[in-house]
Amino acid sequence: MRVGAVDIGTNTVRLLVKEGPTELLRRVEVVGLGAGVDASGVLSVEAMDRAGAMLADYGAALRSLGVVRCRAVATSACRAAANAADFLDRVEHVLGVRPEVISGDEEAALSFRGATGAVGGEGASLVIDIGGGSTEFVMGEGAITYACSIEMGSVRLTDRVLPERPATRDRVALAGARVREALARVVLPATPRRVIGVAGTFTALAGVHLGLPVYDRSRVHGTTMSLDDLDALVERLTPMTVAETASLPSMDPKRAPVLLAGAVIAAESLRLTSPEVVVSEFDLLDALVAGLQE
Repeated sequence: MRVGAVDIGTNTVRLLVKEGPTELLRRVEVVGLGAGVDASGVLSVEAMDRAGAMLADYGAALRSLGVVRCRAVATSACRAAANAADFLDRVEHVLGVRPEVISGDEEAALSFRGATGAVGGEGASLVIDIGGGSTEFVMGEGAITYACSIEMGSVRLTDRVLPERPATRDRVALAGARVREALARVVLPATPRRVIGVAGTFTALAGVHLGLPVYDRSRVHGTTMSLDDLDALVERLTPMTVAETASLPSMDPKRAPVLLAGAVIAAESLRLTSPEVVVSEFDLLDALVAGLQE
């Protein structure tokens, strides 16, 4: 049976189609749905147009591949926007299924299932999922024992503190302070055996850290980065313009405007939790598909 899942995030929209264990299609597109929503409280017309056009393309792909079961979810931007229902009405029409606006806790649980299924090992795992509007922390060993979602993501931090690039050291220091304030809500019940980083910030940073000539999922998956590595990436990105960041060989240019903010969140998250992180290419999207296959 062919199944499909769509993840409508604050910065990206993603699609995965599988038949049994075989991956038929995986797409990730940066559309910036949540750009400006932190200040305005609504999704802009331009952002909805960008996301809507891409999701119409995804809907066509689902139909052409003969997908018989599909689940679509929307996360932080749609949780925050007063006009999210209007956007979801539009998406339902082009996608063929109405996206569910899931809570931060469900988002965290799905990320945990997807990541821990792909990164083995004994002992408790902590999964950190840095999105555009929020960051999820979820911990457990098999079953989830702790979950926390903070309203701080790469798009939100960019809009609030780091809108100009190159950034000054003072603004980056302020960004770090704002992240640490938000992280005060994260109180882990124990020290995790491993920390797994998922989603676009961690995978993009891993590609830059590895110096990949082009992005390669197989090389990024399983990459270990230390806190020192992440601090070095923050230092490297701080004096760069958006265009210079976009020109890094492994980068999706559309992710460049928010990568510095994402790197700050990643570094501060590790400063709180662990000296290193293992990057996983498998996350919420994979968990959605696994649920459909059960």
